[in-house]
Amino acid sequence: MNKHLLISLIFITAILLLPLYSQDLPDGYRSIRLGMSLEEVKNALVSDAVFGYRGERDVSLLPDQEKVLIETEGPSFLSRCWFQFHDQKLYIITITMNEELMDYYSLFKTLFDKYGQPESLSPEIVIWEDNTTRMSLERPLTVKYLDVAVYNSLLNSSQVNQSAGEFSRQKFLESF
Repeated sequence: MNKHLLISLIFITAILLLPLYSQDLPDGYRSIRLGMSLEEVKNALVSDAVFGYRGERDVSLLPDQEKVLIETEGPSFLSRCWFQFHDQKLYIITITMNEELMDYYSLFKTLFDKYGQPESLSPEIVIWEDNTTRMSLERPLTVKYLDVAVYNSLLNSSQVNQSAGEFSRQKFLESF
């Protein structure tokens, strides 16, 4: 009985101390950081072959928006990467891994060991978040970095537009 109590005590202590040993969330991958300008990201991509950046042909302007997207195709562990910009600043990094070279469990274990207990955990998505960055591991084998402030601002803006549309809809219905 004492043996089980001792093992349980060690396990509980390890769980409680885990946050003390976890690292701060990164605000990007390798030399690419959230908040960088479009030109800074292009320069960083050119100098890091792991992303497979081919220059301007990988850069597009998203329709009906003032948003720029860079899409690259990596030659090895990274299958595809997307870098989304708002107001000329990077706010989302999406990295899809090559499933022939990497597996979900290995990546999850690495992130868990490095960053500790996630904020949210489900079969489809695991989320780590702090005041500035949200990092998620999603199926199929995708890691995302998100600038929380920009995302919340865009989300609030879309809800305001939706509320105005709903108000107009209600006024229209009342006219009958």
